[in-house]
Amino acid sequence: MVYEERNTWAGLIVMVVVMPVYIVVLLQAAGDGPLTDVDWWPIMLWTIVAGIVLTILVSVVWGMIAGMRDPDGVGKSDQRDRDIAHMGERVGTAFLVLGGLAVIVLCAFEADRFWIANAMFFGFAISSFVGGIARVIAYRRGLV
Repeated sequence: MVYEERNTWAGLIVMVVVMPVYIVVLLQAAGDGPLTDVDWWPIMLWTIVAGIVLTILVSVVWGMIAGMRDPDGVGKSDQRDRDIAHMGERVGTAFLVLGGLAVIVLCAFEADRFWIANAMFFGFAISSFVGGIARVIAYRRGLV
């Protein structure tokens, strides 16, 4: 597995863990009350920071393990890696645009800030996840 693919997998693994934790913590904070009453921004901020830190840690540890097995292949990327990264970004951007459109619609209807922020947050998360899945598929099946 090449460096870029390992990093993609690290991001996907962390996202699959962190996003459900965010939802559970948010729902627990709401209790029986409405979600809009939750002090959501610290939870969101900690989720973002934890996701970034955990992705870096998983990537570094995985890279160290891979480096022990193949010291010459660690950290190398080529044109194929760059092409796959660009394709993954294009796929992910489509979902980011959908999240942005959801935010605009919520703003137009004067929705609570909670819903606007979470629409953008999940837009970013879905964009990253779908782009990562597209990259992993491209690594496994090749670019068409």
